[in-house]
Amino acid sequence: MIRWAAAVALLAAPAAAEIVSARYAEPTARYAHLVLGRDHNFAALEVALADGTRRALRHPEMVFEDTAPRVAEVDGRPGPEVVVVESDPRRGARVAVYGLRDGALARIGATPFVGRANRWYAVADVSDLDGDGAVEVSFVDRPHLAKTLRTWRWTGGGLAEVAALPGVTNHRIGDPGIPGGRRDCGAGPEIVLADADWSGLVAVRLSGDRLTARPLGGPATAANFDNALGCNAVSP
Repeated sequence: MIRWAAAVALLAAPAAAEIVSARYAEPTARYAHLVLGRDHNFAALEVALADGTRRALRHPEMVFEDTAPRVAEVDGRPGPEVVVVESDPRRGARVAVYGLRDGALARIGATPFVGRANRWYAVADVSDLDGDGAVEVSFVDRPHLAKTLRTWRWTGGGLAEVAALPGVTNHRIGDPGIPGGRRDCGAGPEIVLADADWSGLVAVRLSGDRLTARPLGGPATAANFDNALGCNAVSP
């Protein structure tokens, strides 16, 4: 019995080369786009592994322009990956997925760049939104301009866009955080966002490669984001 319990514990333990946490490091001022306020552009991504060691990756020109890296299972292989937003000084932002390959931290998938400097993506969720077993990465494309939620799915060889929904946002210029995100109130996962003018909140669902939104009420205050994410009624 003791041997069986030990075997179960061993199977449940993370592999030595598995990513358990991640952070941005080395703040940099080389990219002047301060969409998240000051000190939110970074030159390096660092991950900690289950065996206590670390891996790091540094961009010579690009920056990580984001609130924090997201450690999540994406590609279906054992162990999680890291989802980030990185920005190029000429082409703007893109969402990228990093994983361990031959013991090193490597980019294994990415969306295209926006195509212009000082244009940004704000990640809203990384999860299996529709229950099909594949992970989706959802972000608001230019939350101050285009205000469009885009959902990309890991297809085995990388990320592929599956759906888009205009008229929503999740960030105001200069705010250090990104409000909203995933919730499941018993009827399946949804993404909580603000509508385009911040007058109210919406809950967005992915079904059949289509994003649909339903209003939750408003206004889109911090308290109401907390209410919605906690499956409580939004206060008028």
